[in-house]
Amino acid sequence: GGGGGGGAAAAAVSAIFIYPIKSCRGIAVANACITSTGFRWDRQWLVVNSKGRAYTQRVEPKLALVEIEMPSDAFSKGWEPTANSYMVIKAPGMETLKVPLSSKHAVIDGVSVWEWSGSAFDEGDEASEWFSNYLGKPSRLVRFNTSSQTRAVDPSYALGYETMFSDGYPFLLVSQGSLDALNEILEEPLLINRFRPNIVVDGCNPFSEDLWKVIKINKLTFHGVKLCARCKVPTISQEDAIAGPEPTETLMKFRSDEILRPNSKKQGKVFFGQNLVCKESLSAAGGGALVKVGDPVYILQEVSSCAEAPA
Repeated sequence: GGGGGGGAAAAAVSAIFIYPIKSCRGIAVANACITSTGFRWDRQWLVVNSKGRAYTQRVEPKLALVEIEMPSDAFSKGWEPTANSYMVIKAPGMETLKVPLSSKHAVIDGVSVWEWSGSAFDEGDEASEWFSNYLGKPSRLVRFNTSSQTRAVDPSYALGYETMFSDGYPFLLVSQGSLDALNEILEEPLLINRFRPNIVVDGCNPFSEDLWKVIKINKLTFHGVKLCARCKVPTISQEDAIAGPEPTETLMKFRSDEILRPNSKKQGKVFFGQNLVCKESLSAAGGGALVKVGDPVYILQEVSSCAEAPA
């Protein structure tokens, strides 16, 4: 029932996070719009070095302390910026930076994230100066140019999908149960912000999301396309930008490829969360459809074990 087709709901959406600038703080929102690249505003901006290469928390942990505010209506369906709409950026010891959301931009070439490179919009000298001062090295703030650029998701996992400046996939889902199970083992419990999810769900068993192949949230169909192998970022406290050994050390004990995928090649990876794509992103019809906190999550298809999940 409930539009899910799969009986009772398995979980419910408990939080939604958007990260307008890659590797900076997320914004908790009550609802978010689906676009062709993921949630609207998610990883639409990027801080780059003098060669146009992406800065992330792996190299610049101080980005964890950069707070972003968007206009309160920016996450509503159909909202368009006016001349007075800004993204507001704050960080310790810094003046507030306001980036206009509707201005005309110069195009800058040679921007790169991982294997992708292309052109992007340059947010100008004031933003450049702000990030250069904050990081103590030449930096520019750039915005993804959806009118001329596309960045494909790895076609061996999800064919035909696109994202902006996220690491590789448009959505990351984590269950509260998974975080709770980890926190029971850790001496110092962690906040969910360590894992930078877009969608948090609650009500299911820990790590249930590993197995989700097809789920429905508010009539939208999401496919679980790849277990999320975690990099260094979850080891960086999002409160003080200081890195430590956890949670990677503990995750190695029960979430490593060696344990979860005994028949696959050992690469020393640890998994936490599931990367998703949304089928409706492929068509204009999906544009503007909302995922809301409180939405039930229905499972339409799952694999029987982690070893069978793509990773």
